[in-house]
Amino acid sequence: MDLKVVFLVVSLMTLAIISTDAYIPKCCIKTRDISFWKLRKAERWEFQSSAEVCDIDAVLLYIKGQKKPSCAHPKYKKLLEKLKLKRGTTTSL
Repeated sequence: MDLKVVFLVVSLMTLAIISTDAYIPKCCIKTRDISFWKLRKAERWEFQSSAEVCDIDAVLLYIKGQKKPSCAHPKYKKLLEKLKLKRGTTTSL
């Protein structure tokens, strides 16, 4: 195949991927126990459901000072909701 044709096909495929909302979701592959101190430091959190794209249920904690979210066990969801009510903020998505 001519090099120009290969370049054109690759360019068109790249443009198609970029222009659509095609992405690979970032999922937790394992969870761990989180200290109460870290739960209180969480700026926001999201619930990851196994009924959607990801394989396991997890709570993604975005903690101040950390670049990556921490993957916590789903049992912390209720505690985070109670902390949210005490703070009077809306931190969950």
